[in-house]
Amino acid sequence: MSIGSETLPAAGKPARRRSLRDIAYDLIKEKIITCELRPGEVISEAALSASLDIGRTPVHQALDRLMVDELVEVMPRKGVIVRPLSLDEVHDIIEVRLVNEIYCVRLAAERISPTEAALLRDNMKRMHDAEKINDYNALIGVDREFHATIAAAARNLILADFLGGLQDRALRFWFVSLKVPSHLSRIYEQHSAIVDAVSAHDPDRAEAAMRHHIEEFRANVSRLI
Repeated sequence: MSIGSETLPAAGKPARRRSLRDIAYDLIKEKIITCELRPGEVISEAALSASLDIGRTPVHQALDRLMVDELVEVMPRKGVIVRPLSLDEVHDIIEVRLVNEIYCVRLAAERISPTEAALLRDNMKRMHDAEKINDYNALIGVDREFHATIAAAARNLILADFLGGLQDRALRFWFVSLKVPSHLSRIYEQHSAIVDAVSAHDPDRAEAAMRHHIEEFRANVSRLI
């Protein structure tokens, strides 16, 4: 039986139904980010449609959207492939993160609410739990949530939306960097420093902690690609 439209409740709003295209997009993107679909791998729409139990049309539409996100590309005589990892792309992402994410964390330090600070502390607990058992898929979800909460606390919807897309592009490289020994414990320490600074409403310390976190990401990935 094919997957039907999925209902997502939203706080204070009626539940909305997600399209098969959106569901296919999320599932395929997750496979790319976790390298289940490997960099450079040729993508078969028919195989994806069968494995996801979703029709060919929504899968095709999802791949078109992923092409806009620059996670897949069309290669002559091959078809659609997962975009290969590139050191140049890492450096480009880092440069953009250093400008935008550091500004974002400064705003968050000025504007964060007690509820958001509590969400970050809960996020740290779940990161620690995932780290102890090396649950990489859980860590990806927790890391996404961490940066999304920081972005939400900045109170700038355009910046949050932009950083969400940038974070998705960076996650593929982050997943690769987890191969570096002790990297997980260092990520936890870096996130802790960011949470402490933001919760204390200290923009300068928050900026320094985020800069260190991003530069460490650059160093780890550069050793592996």
